[in-house]
Amino acid sequence: MHLIKNKNLCLLLTLFLFIGLVSTAFRSKTRIENRSGIVKVALDTTKTDKETGLVTDPNLYMVKAQCTSCHSSKLIIANRFTRDGWKQKIRWMQANHNLWDLGETEKQVLDYLEKHYAPTATAARRKPLNDIKWYKLEEQ
Repeated sequence: MHLIKNKNLCLLLTLFLFIGLVSTAFRSKTRIENRSGIVKVALDTTKTDKETGLVTDPNLYMVKAQCTSCHSSKLIIANRFTRDGWKQKIRWMQANHNLWDLGETEKQVLDYLEKHYAPTATAARRKPLNDIKWYKLEEQ
């Protein structure tokens, strides 16, 4: 007796299983270990540009043209700012490092940076302690 009588259904299930395994194999895995030693594996599904390591996006070409002509993309990747924070950094580079006026392209650059390199919320390891009763240690 066969468990699956319909060959087409069997082939379809096999195909879905194969596609799932292949797509999982091509995702990069990030190993995260918390302070307790618990290891989590997170799947990173964002695609990055091979040349710069920056997240791929329609506005990436403008960021590459305006930003990486002067400094490494690693400087962008290492930082997280709000839109206003990125704008302040641009103004600082214009004032101190002769960065040109970005003109109409500034919106595209800021849209990209805000979307992919904004601050991320991180959870604290525990809630703050409340109602603590302090006591003095006795000397021996």
